[in-house]
Amino acid sequence: MRLWRWILLLVIVAALAAFGWHWVAADPGYVLVRIRGWQVETSLLAAVVIVLVAWAVLVGLWRLVRWPFGALSRRHRRLSHQRLGEGLVALTEGRHGDAERDLNRASRLPALRGPSLLASAEASSRRGEHARALETLDQAAQVAPQAARVLRARVLRRDGKPAEAVALLAPDADANKLTPGGWRELALAALACGDTRRAREALEPLQKSGALGTRGQSALEAQVLVASIDAAPDGAAVNTLWSQLPKAQRRVPLVIDAYARRAAGFGLVLPAMDEVESALRREWSPTLVETWGALPGGDLESRLRRAEGWLDAHPNDASLLLALGRMCVRLKLWGKARQYLERSIALAPSAGAWEALGDACADQGDATQAQRCYRNALAAVRGEIAQRPSAAPAGTVDTSAIAVEERDAHGMPRLGK
Repeated sequence: MRLWRWILLLVIVAALAAFGWHWVAADPGYVLVRIRGWQVETSLLAAVVIVLVAWAVLVGLWRLVRWPFGALSRRHRRLSHQRLGEGLVALTEGRHGDAERDLNRASRLPALRGPSLLASAEASSRRGEHARALETLDQAAQVAPQAARVLRARVLRRDGKPAEAVALLAPDADANKLTPGGWRELALAALACGDTRRAREALEPLQKSGALGTRGQSALEAQVLVASIDAAPDGAAVNTLWSQLPKAQRRVPLVIDAYARRAAGFGLVLPAMDEVESALRREWSPTLVETWGALPGGDLESRLRRAEGWLDAHPNDASLLLALGRMCVRLKLWGKARQYLERSIALAPSAGAWEALGDACADQGDATQAQRCYRNALAAVRGEIAQRPSAAPAGTVDTSAIAVEERDAHGMPRLGK
């Protein structure tokens, strides 16, 4: 198909050339140039060709004269691009001193001045030289003011000055002129200085930009909302804040957990329990199960029966076993409490499970085992290896089941996650 197109194009060009030649041959025109006794006569077509050839010769001579200077500028551009690439690689590899040196050299090229200075300031900040980074950002602000402002806020936050970072970004935030990176820095700096209201205000424009992606946005939202709930001064403030949150944010497990614990701390046990139970009906969450088991008040016996019903569907959930063990301790059902707590520890050792088992042993008068469990709880908090209490006599084999086999609706065993 392309061959026919080229043939057709050549035919059209040939036809136009033939028509043009006959048109010019019929009347070639006449050009007369007379200057200081010199006289040149030629046809119009020849004059046009002479002018074009003269223009081409002049352009060639001009480029030939400029070639030595152009070679120097081309070498400068090539070296600057090379230094920029090497500086960025060094910055990624953690060689911040080399990165700063190469990037400062690359900034001598005007086209690369902005990104080179910004990356150089980032290298200085990572080395802990925040004052040097701010000086570099003063130069970068002349080329890329918005990016320099965002990076300056980040450097101030790293330097332990989040209030200054918030003050720097606040005018653009109030005018809704911040870039996505600016909104993120504003949220983090506001969190660092305790201004949870401004941190929450930064979430909506950041979500609209889509810059963080789903997982990044969800993590930042959970961090901001948990901090906001924890900062509520009383129960009324907690409920007001909770009612103002969008429905999607009130379904995040970490946020529900923070609300339930904070509300229960102010004596609002029933609203906290309702939110946790509603969330568990929508989607199973080990974190919320553990919180639900730790909530005070309520009918413990009915809650215990409900949790034991959940155990049929989640027999190997360590958080559910911990919640059951805690409720049995409060109900003084020592045998069941120790059974649930020991299984929880065998599945996933945690400080909470060791502490609850220590409470059960202490209430039974077994001070030695209680002390050992409390030491294990402290060891779990510090990340050390816990020492398992001796529940069985020496020389015997513990045959108690730890994990229960789970099967689907067709009776087939489920594979472990």
